[in-house]
Amino acid sequence: MEALRSWIARRSSSRGTASFLLASLVLGVLVGFGAAALVGAIELVRRLVDLADDVVPRPWLFVVSVPVGMLVSWLLDRRFGPGVAGGGVSEVMTGLTLESGYLPTRLVPTKIAATAATIGSGGSGGREGPIVLIGGAIGSSFARYTRFGQDQIRSLVAAGAGAGIGASFNAPIAGMLFAMEVVLQSFAVRHLNAVVVVSVAAAVTAQRIVGDEPFLRAPPHRLEDPRQLVLFALLGLLAVVFGYLFLRVLRATERLELPPRVPQVLRPLLAGVVVGLLGAVLAAGSTEVPPTLGTGQEFLGSLLRLETAGEFAWWTLFLIAAMKAVTAAITHGSGGSVGSFMPSMVVGGAIGAGFAQAVAPFWTASEINVGAFAVVGMAATLAVVARAPMTSIILVFEITGNYELVLPLMLATVAATVLADRVHPDNAYQMSLKDKGIHLPKSEDIDLLDTVTVGDAMSQVPAVAPSMTLAELARLLEAGHHHGLPVVEDGRLVGIVTLTDIERFGGPREDVSVGEAMTPDPITVTPSMPVSAALARMASLGIGRMPVVDEHDPRRLLGMFRRESVVRAYHHALGTTIGRELYRERVRLRRQPGTAFFEIPIRRGSPLAGRAVREIRWPDGSTLVSVRRGASVIIPHGSTLLHVGDVLTLFGTGEAREEVAAMAEPSHDRTGEWLLTPDEPG
Repeated sequence: MEALRSWIARRSSSRGTASFLLASLVLGVLVGFGAAALVGAIELVRRLVDLADDVVPRPWLFVVSVPVGMLVSWLLDRRFGPGVAGGGVSEVMTGLTLESGYLPTRLVPTKIAATAATIGSGGSGGREGPIVLIGGAIGSSFARYTRFGQDQIRSLVAAGAGAGIGASFNAPIAGMLFAMEVVLQSFAVRHLNAVVVVSVAAAVTAQRIVGDEPFLRAPPHRLEDPRQLVLFALLGLLAVVFGYLFLRVLRATERLELPPRVPQVLRPLLAGVVVGLLGAVLAAGSTEVPPTLGTGQEFLGSLLRLETAGEFAWWTLFLIAAMKAVTAAITHGSGGSVGSFMPSMVVGGAIGAGFAQAVAPFWTASEINVGAFAVVGMAATLAVVARAPMTSIILVFEITGNYELVLPLMLATVAATVLADRVHPDNAYQMSLKDKGIHLPKSEDIDLLDTVTVGDAMSQVPAVAPSMTLAELARLLEAGHHHGLPVVEDGRLVGIVTLTDIERFGGPREDVSVGEAMTPDPITVTPSMPVSAALARMASLGIGRMPVVDEHDPRRLLGMFRRESVVRAYHHALGTTIGRELYRERVRLRRQPGTAFFEIPIRRGSPLAGRAVREIRWPDGSTLVSVRRGASVIIPHGSTLLHVGDVLTLFGTGEAREEVAAMAEPSHDRTGEWLLTPDEPG
């Protein structure tokens, strides 16, 4: 394995485009295998549950099987988590933003097992959220194994996550958009190549192994009458109501805590019993899986094919939609490993079909196509829950193969998204993060601090040992005017300790060690990370400092990034920006007649010596090109200091040359002579 690792590292050491795209292709195949493994595991558990049908007849069988499946997921999360239970999208977003793209490899098998136990036993939810985490974890492990850089790791993790969606639905375009719109929250071109290659490769691989799943294929539905756009807009508003219900129940379930004396193991068991009972009551007398349990794919597919809609009254479809939202939220928030994609579409399809049936008797202008309203309802509700309108539209296009409803889809989805942002600003993924105190930035805004790396702004601070007492630490912090220091043991970073930790233990005590008070496994940054990204990470967690570690060894301490570092970074970026402005000025001057390059030496006594480039008011019509210092040539920035002996190369007009020469003329020389630079004749 070590020889294989070295071979891969050598092949990818160039970090070129070709090697990166080759790695993306390999990653896509791996994610495709992961998606196929998840589908196979769910089917295996489902068949095992079917074997118990002779003992406990359906639908009451689910009152027993669902709690067991949720208990298995909860136990796996307690043993191997966090991240095993729940959806998985939030964990990928957190790993990208706060952990430099790190997702543990152990999440791959444990997430497959937990999801198979939850969905296969009848738990309400989809497999799409878990496959996002599985794909992201595969991408993170693969990126670390091949030792790519920080930005390429972000691309591969996001690509793996999006490819999970593409492989699960056989919808690579939607997977690509999901990675950019939801996971990365950025449409930066530098991520696009990897995301596209991985999504396509994963979808093809999963399809070859599992086969094409046509459960959402439907007859071609189209807009029967342009006047029906008013109805589709109203359907978008109705999608907000049911999406809001889903989000509120999900948040209430995640925040629900059992009394301290009640064993926590009862939480998944009680939630499973409630979910199973709701499904059994709604499907009493039927031997099929109730639409409120499982993924709901079969029910949704029959709605789109117009095989089921006529069997239910409009209010029954609304009831199914509400119960599906409740059961999916309870399963997700109580320890089950399920996603919110498929439940959102089942809810949307049901309310779309129900809405069409409800208005059909009153709409006499044209014929109402129930299937068309079900398709549009799917996209609108998914946009409300995931707050990803582009992904929702393209996903419904791809999985239904229906491109005749462009206008209704766009209208209903946009209307639903705009209204949802007003009534409930957070999507299903951001809610749980905010409850943990994590506020992720909404986009990778390009600003001045994007041009400076953490390595340029970090500072060196002393490290402390875990055995040091808090009293000794307090004296060290006071002497160095520090608010926090890294904790290092045997040359490895083990934690960080701050003044807040000292106060938490009652002050600088002699009987408490740093190891007891420190925060273990702190959030870190790397030297190549942009300062803007590091600052966003600090703001997300509300912290004031982060250790800087080696790109390939996250336990090797290199320095500390603090709030003070941001000021230093800003000045550095300002100097770089001034340099770019000088370049643009140089290009402008080059187009003017009578301009040429000229050199001006800095002699002893010159008023320019010891001054920074940004402090000098250069004459109009001139721009500084370079500074020759001995045998080296320096490309000047705003913070570049001019020294005696430097030779300035400028570009400008003849008048500008005379002005610069007068500015550089020595103002005094106590030795009685004006010395030339050593390499000048005379």
